[in-house]
Amino acid sequence: MATPTPTRQRRRGHDPESVLATAVGVFNERGYDGTSMEDLARALGVTKSAIYYHVPGKEQLLSRALDRALDGLFEMVADERASSGAAIERLEWVVRQSVRLLIDRLPYVTLLLRVRGNSGTELAALERRREFDRFISRLVTEAATEGSIRADVDPGLVTRLLFGSVNSITEWYQPARGASADDLADALLKMTFGGLRVDPAA
Repeated sequence: MATPTPTRQRRRGHDPESVLATAVGVFNERGYDGTSMEDLARALGVTKSAIYYHVPGKEQLLSRALDRALDGLFEMVADERASSGAAIERLEWVVRQSVRLLIDRLPYVTLLLRVRGNSGTELAALERRREFDRFISRLVTEAATEGSIRADVDPGLVTRLLFGSVNSITEWYQPARGASADDLADALLKMTFGGLRVDPAA
């Protein structure tokens, strides 16, 4: 019996999940607009027609990848821990979970943060991101109204600063050498909430 070649092994092992994961890696490396179906086929070690067996085209891969990141955010928003209890505790929980989600789905979140609205798929993803930002902004407002955090900083600005810090992790974090998601979340919460929280004794 002939020994399977590496190419045959790759072809035989591909499924929709591995095709998506490989595509996201190429999108992040080359940019979505700079990636062709030929590039994806080369990275997968298959023909273009083999990719079309799994997905109608490149934009559908982008849509699935962006949903992988965004669905995680909205599953978090729907969690009871994001909707009940003191606003400051909910806000801290959401920030911590956002860091965990980012580390767990790093390539997908990285891709999400790089979209610029050049297609209907990207525009829809950006609108979902804005919806999440509005949720965080309302949570910040609630915490300020409760007297848990400073009321003299605009909630929208707090949201952008908090999640600018969270999202910046995609630019430098290396899973093989980096701290754990909990370590990163602990450090981020200490630095940001240390300046946001109101001292009850003051």
